[in-house]
Amino acid sequence: MDRQVNPWWAELPPAAGAAVMATAIISVGLHLTGHETLSRVWLVLAVALWLLLAGDFLVRLLSDRDRWSGEADTPPALTAVAATTVLGTRLSALGWETTAAALLALAAALWPVLLIAVVRHWQRRMPGVAFLVCVATQGLGVLAATLSLADGTGWLGWAALVAFVLGLVLYGEALVRFDFRQVRDGAGDQWIGGGALAISALTASKLSLSPLWTGAAHTALRTAALVLLGLNLTACAVLLGAEVYRPRPRYDIRRWSTVFPIGMTAAAALFTSAATGIGALHTLGEVVLWIAVAAWLLVLAGFGRSRAQLPFKTR
Repeated sequence: MDRQVNPWWAELPPAAGAAVMATAIISVGLHLTGHETLSRVWLVLAVALWLLLAGDFLVRLLSDRDRWSGEADTPPALTAVAATTVLGTRLSALGWETTAAALLALAAALWPVLLIAVVRHWQRRMPGVAFLVCVATQGLGVLAATLSLADGTGWLGWAALVAFVLGLVLYGEALVRFDFRQVRDGAGDQWIGGGALAISALTASKLSLSPLWTGAAHTALRTAALVLLGLNLTACAVLLGAEVYRPRPRYDIRRWSTVFPIGMTAAAALFTSAATGIGALHTLGEVVLWIAVAAWLLVLAGFGRSRAQLPFKTR
C-alpha cells in the first residue's frame, strides 16, 4: 500500500493567518529598532507564508466552496485581512508604496465580506478570536495612515480615522461576548484581546503624526494612544499572570495568536514613543520585541515537533 503525505498547508485552518501576522509585525519591530538584516529575514518569511496561505485561500474558494463558506463565517477568517495589512505596513517602510496600496485595496475588499459573515454568527462566551473584528479593522487604519503619511493623501488619513473609531466600537462588542474563563483556560488566542488594544494604540499613534490634525484633535489622538497602550500593557500583565498560574506548554496553532499580540505591543510602544517623545516607551518596545522573537522561535519549534510526530497517511 502506497504511503502519501498530504501537503501540510492544505490542512491548516484559517487561524494559521496569525503566523503571518506574527512574522510580519516582528519584521516591523526589527526595522524600527535598526536591525534591518534580521527584519528582512522575517519579512521574506512573512511574504512566503502570505503567498502560501493566499494560494490555499484561492484554491478553497474555487474548488471547495462549501469549506470556504464554512470557514469564512468564523472569526479566524479575519486573519486574512489583518495579515495583509500588517505585511503592507512593512512593505511601505521599504518604499514599496504601490504594492502596499494594492494590499490595502485587497484587504479593504475582503474586510466587509468576512466581517459581515463573522458578525452574523457571533455568539455569547466566545474565545479570544472574537477580537479579530477589531484587529482587522485597525489593520486597515494602520496601513491607510501609513500610506497617508508617506504621500500626503488626505482622504486616506480620514479613512484611517474612521477605521480607528469603528475598530474601538467593535472591540467593545467583542469584549461583551468574550468568555473571560479563556484567560485561564485558552490555548493561546486569548491574547488577541491585548493585541487588539495594541494595534488600536498603533493606529492612534500613526494618526497623531499626521498634519491633518492639530490642536485639540492632535492632543486627543496622542492621549488615546497612551491610554490604549496602558490598557494593552495591563491586559498583557493579566494574561501573563494567568499563563504562570496555569501553564499550557503544549503546541497549539493558536499560539501564533499569542506571538502576534506580543510583537504588536512592541511595535505600539515604539510608535507611541515616536508620537509622544517618551523615550522610556522605546526602551520598553525593544525589550518586548526580543520577547516576541523568542516566543516566535518557541512556537516555530513547537510546530516543527508537531509535524514530525504526525503519521504518514495511506492511500
